[in-house]
Amino acid sequence: MKDVDQPILHKDGISYVLPFILVTCCFALWGFANDITNPMVKAFSKIFRMSVTDGALVQVAFYGGYFAMAFPAAMFIRKYSYKAGILLGLGLYAVGALLFFPAKMTGSYYPFLLAYFILTCGLSFLETSSNPYILSMGTEATATRRLNLAQSFNPMGSLLGMYVAMNFIQAKLNPMDTAERAQLNPMDFAAVRDADLSVLIAPYLTIGIVIFVMLLVIRFTKMPKNGDQTHSINFGPTLKRIFSISHYREGVVAQFFYVGAQIMCWTFIIQYGTRLFMSQGMEEKAAEVLSQEYNIVAMIIFCISRFVCTFILRYLNPGKLLAILAIAGCCFTAGVIFFQNIYGMYCLVAVSACMSLMFPTIYGIALTGLGDDAKFGAAGLIMAILGGSILPPLQARIIDMQTIGSMPAVNLSFILPFICFVVITVYGHRSYRRGKY
Repeated sequence: MKDVDQPILHKDGISYVLPFILVTCCFALWGFANDITNPMVKAFSKIFRMSVTDGALVQVAFYGGYFAMAFPAAMFIRKYSYKAGILLGLGLYAVGALLFFPAKMTGSYYPFLLAYFILTCGLSFLETSSNPYILSMGTEATATRRLNLAQSFNPMGSLLGMYVAMNFIQAKLNPMDTAERAQLNPMDFAAVRDADLSVLIAPYLTIGIVIFVMLLVIRFTKMPKNGDQTHSINFGPTLKRIFSISHYREGVVAQFFYVGAQIMCWTFIIQYGTRLFMSQGMEEKAAEVLSQEYNIVAMIIFCISRFVCTFILRYLNPGKLLAILAIAGCCFTAGVIFFQNIYGMYCLVAVSACMSLMFPTIYGIALTGLGDDAKFGAAGLIMAILGGSILPPLQARIIDMQTIGSMPAVNLSFILPFICFVVITVYGHRSYRRGKY
């Protein structure tokens, strides 16, 4: 049995409770951004009369920002501090959200992609700074538990993002379905598009203001400097050093596939449910809203499972629990593929329970023993979020095929998340076999 008595927010007589709370709030804030965005693939596809593949460019821009800024963020926080990285991240987050207003004024799709990219450059700074900062707020023995606790508040922000997307965007968009919009003349289409864009941008402008307030709070709060001992930037040697460590190198690969699986399951549940419910005679908009309700249920389960798994980690090896949950994810994803009724949707919801532990646990295992190199190590793991940019468009291309043989293409497209869970199973098992994680 693991040692369950060590305090997770104290080290050398110093309490990190207040800094932990403030940084944990950032976890919720980027959770909001992630999960208000997933339904926007469907929303933008409808508003601009595009294919699912074109709509998935939202995810390319969103997660591309993570990839582009990860190592610049690492170099920035190496030179300055975790706090400075968090402040710059919040600033870029706020700017990207507020850019939705000029994007709307253009009436074009691509300025929104630029706004998403800038917003997620900020999220890259936030995550590259916040995750290792949390790991440093206590002993290394309790680091994975501490990160899981902080990450447990991420899905709370995600839930709020999903709720806002469903009730303040999807439910308020023009009820015209995709086929009806395709018949509109250019003038009528522009009027409907502009009205829908006005609905879509309002939550982003609001969160931009909230983020700016959070920036001011953290700016004027004294934060610990632990973990900031080394400020020299030895980029090449550091990368060579950390990528020579097998549990880190494999962790980057596992994180790539995990993020891809998460984004695919949470983005395309809308397409999966819409096909299912429309086949039962439901109208398109009602089917979309009902699918998003299932997505919210999935996130509630994800949130509850995160707290449960964080407790279980007190007693069970992280690598072993990761492997068990990944195997369960494979089983449920197989159900998503082969069931063509409501049971497939139930399986897709259940996948979220399996995913709840994965991101912070892969993160914690991969950074174990890296010391101050964790700043660059964190950047590699944040760059792995590129999986959320590359894999969803591949799934979207499959979905656009409509049918493959006698099977709905949207069902068969979930073979990609299945493959991702196989990779995570291997990483969890190998981590457990090493015996240290």
